[in-house]
Amino acid sequence: EHARAAIMRGSKSFAAASRLFDRTTRERVWLLYAWCRRCDDLADAQDHGGALGDQANAEERLATIQTLTELALAGEVTGDASFDCFGVVARECGITRAMAEDVIGGFALDAADWQPRGQADMLRYCYHVAGAVGVMMAVVMGVSPDDEDTLDRACDLGIAFQLANIARDLDEDDAADRCYLPLQWLIEADIPPGEQMKPHYRAALVPLAHRLCEMEKAYEASARVGAGRLSFRQRWAVLAAAGIYGAIAREVDRAGSHAWDHRVSTGGMAKLGHVAHALWEAATPPPRDAGHPALSRRELAALARK
Repeated sequence: EHARAAIMRGSKSFAAASRLFDRTTRERVWLLYAWCRRCDDLADAQDHGGALGDQANAEERLATIQTLTELALAGEVTGDASFDCFGVVARECGITRAMAEDVIGGFALDAADWQPRGQADMLRYCYHVAGAVGVMMAVVMGVSPDDEDTLDRACDLGIAFQLANIARDLDEDDAADRCYLPLQWLIEADIPPGEQMKPHYRAALVPLAHRLCEMEKAYEASARVGAGRLSFRQRWAVLAAAGIYGAIAREVDRAGSHAWDHRVSTGGMAKLGHVAHALWEAATPPPRDAGHPALSRRELAALARK
């Protein structure tokens, strides 16, 4: 019940997609989401997303995440329901310490006021904060830890989601003194780092957002191939989520310099449309395999461990 409440409050998009799973998978997805949401809130000093809080003592909050996750993986009661949720789903599905550490690595980058220098750095961050969650989700849905290619595809979907988030949230991130656009991209566009959201740089920012959205398409396309290997209801849910988040990237791209006048979101009727379209997609053969994007899970994981 705690996990259900967390996803209903924290992400209407994921909550809508999760309803398409069978009951056991759905509840396990909720358990995993509760941990992800709580870690994110602790790391950013916020409450179920929204505005970031006071960013002082970030290292202490990171240490709390690490300690409570270790306790949960050891089967101990943590005193925090969201971490207890993680302990349950980790034991039931075989989520490993290494998988959890990959996700926590993203919070460590934020705690260190990190900004990507190049595209590979940005994708490595996307791997930590979303791609690694996609890997956990695949394991929750029963994908074998030995099925490397399908895990790669699950990671690709998480990366696609995060690229859409970066494109959409440029203004919100700037307000929190964060920027996930690579420094090299800003320099090439003659945008001084830290000034990307000033009105006179909006026109130069649009091609960078377009670049993000094109990358999102490539990672989403790879993930759709992997979704074809799941059971019908799992495939339906994953394709619905892909459609909902892909629509965010497409709307940012379409809006051009007006993309950050207000936060882009997907309305209730639009979500229903994506759910219906995903039902049709789930009932048809998966798209032809066009290969992986430039950097896949195993390559990004290797970068993360350097």
